[in-house]
Amino acid sequence: MHIARLHYYLVGGRPPGAARAYPGCRDTSGPLRSVPVVLPGAVYFATESPVWTGGRGFYDPSAEGLAWARAHLITVQQFSDIAAQEMYREPGADLDLSEAVRLGRSRLGAGRYETLVCPGTLDGIPVLTFTAPWRVHDVALRRPSAAYVQHLAAGLAESGAWSAGDIAAYLATCPGAAGHWTAGDIAALVDPD
Repeated sequence: MHIARLHYYLVGGRPPGAARAYPGCRDTSGPLRSVPVVLPGAVYFATESPVWTGGRGFYDPSAEGLAWARAHLITVQQFSDIAAQEMYREPGADLDLSEAVRLGRSRLGAGRYETLVCPGTLDGIPVLTFTAPWRVHDVALRRPSAAYVQHLAAGLAESGAWSAGDIAAYLATCPGAAGHWTAGDIAALVDPD
């Protein structure tokens, strides 16, 4: 969600605080547009992120609720290369997105971030993301790290759609964060003064 973080997926390199470097995309240009979106479903945290430590963020489009996010207008090639980097694969091959666009979901593998989801369209363009093949209630939840929560909050804040207080309250209710992070804790991460 955070443009600064997306930059490393596009051009390559190691983001501050990350445990790994990314090779980048074949096309390193930035998104043509970035907009806030609210999707049906839920964001939740599970498994262990070797990059951030703590829970990774996933999207379950079938869960009750609404997921706050950002949509970046990028090319199919860039989406394919970003997905490859998240799947620990070498970028360079375009994904076939037709099944995900047509059916709303396409499973490329059993691992995390190997399921493509298309929850709808925006201005006639398919909205696509990748997530795990499992649902929020099928996996043990895990508390996300402070650095990860801070990046997610910063990405939502830079969209301009939500106030800092609303973002903190929203993230504190996401499964995996709920019960471990309060809205006050998250607000302090975003604005420590």
